[in-house]
Amino acid sequence: MAETNPLPYAGIRVVEFTHMVMGPTCGLLLADLGAEVIKVEPIEGDSTRRLLGSGSGFFPTFNRNKKSIALDLKTPEGVEAALRLVATADIVSENFKPGTMKKLGLDYEALRERHPRLIYVSHKGFLPGPYDHRTALDEVVQMMGGLAYMTGRSGDPLRAGTSVNDIMGGMFGAIGAMAALRQRELTGKGCEVQSALFENNVFLVAQHMMQFAATGRAADPMPSRISAWAVYDVFTVKDGEQVFLAVVSDKQWAIFCKAFGLHEMLADTRLQSNNDRVLARDWMMPILRSHLAGHSAAELSAVFEQNELPFAPITKPQELFDDPHLNATGGLAPMRMNDGHMAKVPLMPFTIGGERPGIRLQPPRIGEHTGELLREVGYTDKEIAAFEARRAGMAS
Repeated sequence: MAETNPLPYAGIRVVEFTHMVMGPTCGLLLADLGAEVIKVEPIEGDSTRRLLGSGSGFFPTFNRNKKSIALDLKTPEGVEAALRLVATADIVSENFKPGTMKKLGLDYEALRERHPRLIYVSHKGFLPGPYDHRTALDEVVQMMGGLAYMTGRSGDPLRAGTSVNDIMGGMFGAIGAMAALRQRELTGKGCEVQSALFENNVFLVAQHMMQFAATGRAADPMPSRISAWAVYDVFTVKDGEQVFLAVVSDKQWAIFCKAFGLHEMLADTRLQSNNDRVLARDWMMPILRSHLAGHSAAELSAVFEQNELPFAPITKPQELFDDPHLNATGGLAPMRMNDGHMAKVPLMPFTIGGERPGIRLQPPRIGEHTGELLREVGYTDKEIAAFEARRAGMAS
């Protein structure tokens, strides 16, 4: 963003003790919005730097715009350096298992008296209560929080296709931190913010809970639900291609029927309203599927786009790198991967003053900023050299 229009959290310092997805997402959001985010890593580096398979993209995805300091928190020297950093922070963020930060003397209770303006963000599996001793993962809370039930077919609970609770839980942690910063402006005091996977998941399924409250009928899993709209489906068409097509109003139904020559269906009194068509799906949908089956997905998409009807190609994640809209709007930016090669990464899904918050710092190398950060909090060059030597010895 232009120098005359600084990012909103420029000047805010965040020290994060985080790993995996939830905590790093909180720091990512604050960092993209201008905060100086310092990632405290173990000597060997954040474990997500070394993950394979579905975790191989975690570190570059969630750790851009951050600085890295490598400290051995199992030693008094490492904890002392961390405490000096915390003394300079507006926000501390952590997502380790309950009790870990307390053992290190880095929990909120240990820090609040010395740093009354400090905002402390904890990301956990559960908010304090009967479940807070349990070990939680995104998949665990999806199963116990109704999301897996709603995503899969009846009798086959299925996790959502991304780390929805980790990512959203980190976002809510960041929103809580933003609210606490505003509260600090009013009161002069910091506070603790807590965000949790389970409670996040319950928020996601609240619409299904409230459907039951409103109607007395339990929500069916999404694959077997009675949709609110009659035409709202994936269609398998020419050459086995698939496309999602939707017709969600009476006006759209008329446009759809005229576009595809379905004049008899448009005139059918049994299909006059959307609710009529929902009740007629058992016999109506086979007719529509047969009528559209000879068209290619591209042909159907073109007609739907021309008539301003909702449609979507069935896209695989790797195909999004070449998406013309994402590339034309600057939604993807060059990012250094763990092995050093460059790839494109999605930026935040919003603009401020017409601009997407971009990449100011590539994901840091392990301990890349250790020297400069230690010097800033009062360590001498000799002391810094000792830290670096210790780190080099332990990492080798």
